[in-house]
Amino acid sequence: MTPAPYTAPGAAPVHSAAVPAPAPASSPSPSPDAATAGPHTPRGAWAEARARLRTALTTEPGRLRVIGAVLAALVVAFGAVTALEVADRSAAADDVVGRSQPLSADAAHVYRSLADADTAAASGFLAGAQEPAGVRERYEEDIATAARLLVKAAATTDGSSASAREIATLNEQLPQYTGLIERARAANRQGLPLGGAYLRYANQRMTKEMLPAAQRLYEAETARLAQDDEDARAWPVLSLGAGVLVLGVLAWAQRREYRRTNRVLNRGLLAATAATTVVLLWLAAGHTLARTGLDDARAHGQDSLKVLNEARISSLKARANENLTLVARGAVLTDDGKSDKYETDHVAAMAALDSALDRARRLADDKAGGDPVADARRWQGEWRERHTGARQTDDAGDYEGALAKVLGGEDSTGAAFDQVDAALRKALDHEQAEFTQAADRGRAALTGLAAGAAALAFLGAVGAVLGINRRLSEYR
Repeated sequence: MTPAPYTAPGAAPVHSAAVPAPAPASSPSPSPDAATAGPHTPRGAWAEARARLRTALTTEPGRLRVIGAVLAALVVAFGAVTALEVADRSAAADDVVGRSQPLSADAAHVYRSLADADTAAASGFLAGAQEPAGVRERYEEDIATAARLLVKAAATTDGSSASAREIATLNEQLPQYTGLIERARAANRQGLPLGGAYLRYANQRMTKEMLPAAQRLYEAETARLAQDDEDARAWPVLSLGAGVLVLGVLAWAQRREYRRTNRVLNRGLLAATAATTVVLLWLAAGHTLARTGLDDARAHGQDSLKVLNEARISSLKARANENLTLVARGAVLTDDGKSDKYETDHVAAMAALDSALDRARRLADDKAGGDPVADARRWQGEWRERHTGARQTDDAGDYEGALAKVLGGEDSTGAAFDQVDAALRKALDHEQAEFTQAADRGRAALTGLAAGAAALAFLGAVGAVLGINRRLSEYR
């Protein structure tokens, strides 16, 4: 007990002031968010999605739903990738058969037509003032064919491509060439020596400008054919890999179900597996057949066509130079001034014809293709012997006799050249048919594969979903 304070006598009593109790420590002011937040604040969408995924992965029904979604997505993706890759290769095969190879053949035909027109023009000039009607018709037919094929090529070629530039060059040069030929004919009918100069100038334009442009056009179209062929034959690696992956995942899903339920078969998953297997096998078999057909088209068609075109072009060059040797009468020499230019070019063209015929004979894989090449080889030998006789006659000073041996009847070099040209044309027609037939087989192997893969993939995805839903129904 606390003693009362002492008070002196007579003094006023002193009252002690009440000491206030210390205030409790103040807590920090609540934040506005804390003041307004309740006991059940909603979580963000991302956190909730993670929570649901965690729940799905920790319960068997949730796991089955995830597996079903993944299986369906994989099967659909496999079908889509397969359809796209097959459609791309099918389009390339269509281009090989319907665009690239015809354009390459047309470009070669343009070259041959121009070279043959030049040969016919020289032959008609040598015949004298009265040009034979057959020679004139051949020249006009060649010029008309070249003009028609150039129009066709221009309509099917990209305007910015190298082919378009060569076509423009040929379209510009062709009227100028025919104009020079007409001047040569007019002077020849009048007996003017200026006709030979016009003819040589026309031949120079043909050999220096037009035929090189036609050669570049042919090479450009042949390169495009080779690219389309490579695109069509490329293996669909992505589709094949996706198919193997889908089969592996389906096998894992069925093994998982078997280990958990001891059930051997799930009809839905089995249907998805069957659909995927059919697409995968169809893809592998179809593409293998397509490659086989396109390989045959290249080996037994396109390679032979290329060599035969070279042979025919060489024969046309040899014939044109043979005629121009008589037209020039030694007025045009080689750069060293020692030899007749046209005779030298004739010998070089005959050597190129020899080489091309040897290669064509090795490439010929049947009697129908080999016999025309053998005939061309035999008549080329005859042509060479007759040409040697004509040159000996001309060198002896008998121009008219040499002219008869070059432009005469059955014993002339012209008759031998015609036989060589006819045999090569027959061989070209055969190899063209071989190419088209083999390429069509390759293209047909891909028919319906894109649509079939998409349809089967859809059915497989449905089967996978139904198979998983059958298991889910057991948990309800």
